[in-house]
Amino acid sequence: MKHSVSEITLKNGGKGLLVHVPNATVMTFDVNFRAGEFLVEPEKWEVPHLMEHVVLGANELFPKARDFHAEMEKNGAYSNASTNVYDIVYEAECADFEWNRVFDILLVSIAKPLFLDDDFKAEYGSVQEELRARSNNHFRRLALEMRKQLGLLAKTDAERLKLIHNVTVGDIKAHYARTHTAPNMRFVIAGNLTPKRRAYIENALENIALPKSGRRYKLPNEKVSPLAQPIYIRNKTIDNLYFYIDTFLSRRLSDSETDALNLVNTMLTETLYSKILGTARERGLVYDMNSGLSQTKDISNWWFGAQVSDKNAQALMDIIVAELKKLMSGDIDEKDIEATKQYSLGRFQRSARLPVTVAAISLMR
Repeated sequence: MKHSVSEITLKNGGKGLLVHVPNATVMTFDVNFRAGEFLVEPEKWEVPHLMEHVVLGANELFPKARDFHAEMEKNGAYSNASTNVYDIVYEAECADFEWNRVFDILLVSIAKPLFLDDDFKAEYGSVQEELRARSNNHFRRLALEMRKQLGLLAKTDAERLKLIHNVTVGDIKAHYARTHTAPNMRFVIAGNLTPKRRAYIENALENIALPKSGRRYKLPNEKVSPLAQPIYIRNKTIDNLYFYIDTFLSRRLSDSETDALNLVNTMLTETLYSKILGTARERGLVYDMNSGLSQTKDISNWWFGAQVSDKNAQALMDIIVAELKKLMSGDIDEKDIEATKQYSLGRFQRSARLPVTVAAISLMR
């Protein structure tokens, strides 16, 4: 499906992408603010997360959070928000016929929250339950602990549960006022953006009821500290070994390097005939395995992860080491490269199959 992407800068300082997908039946909206945990004191770590929960609640248009959600979702629309170390993202997805109604409600919720005490108390409890549930994710527990030990900004869910009592409604209001300004706003909006719709969207974002003073906060300068020894977390309740192998580069990858490394991931772990996972599955050593890459301001990270029984762990590690040594020495068969390209091309085409979602096209960019 043909689509076009336009980058726009608003008069109020906001910036974003408009993705025009002709005849799309769905619209998606992502609105981002650089407002994550790196901007608060360590003891106030949960302020951004709690703020995100309360913002999508009672607002100037709907004095009760439940009324807001009922109106937003009455025709099947979806709305949510997420917080990480760096950003907060508010999102919505809806059928094309009600795009302007959902869009208007989303902007009001972002710009005119009421921060009611009742909403704060309710979401305080919800966040506690969320963190307790997340603490049962062993891969997440390991990843967060590794980030901390590597010198990156992170706190485990157990630590966050202990810190949440430090957060007040006043903290949330102050963080909101500091971060939710038009110059700190970024957005991606995708759908059937006819000229008339595009004009409506640009006008609405340009006149959103947020301060025009402010700035886009810069990402923190993080550096990875080499580990003296592997990180080990003992948990007698877990039978399998959960592990990550992380490698880092002290710069961002170029586009061509990113493409090449993604192909390497496919060749090593993404299929049942891949070099590492395929070999391990043939020998009955592991059920699944993943690898991937991530990037921040100054760091690129390439990782491998899996869970494996104690009796199979050594054999799996031997396969990983052997295949990585071949890769590092350039011992790669051209047939494997072509097969990986063919698989990746087919997967890409399948991801854009009809009926295509606008969100999928946004991510392809």
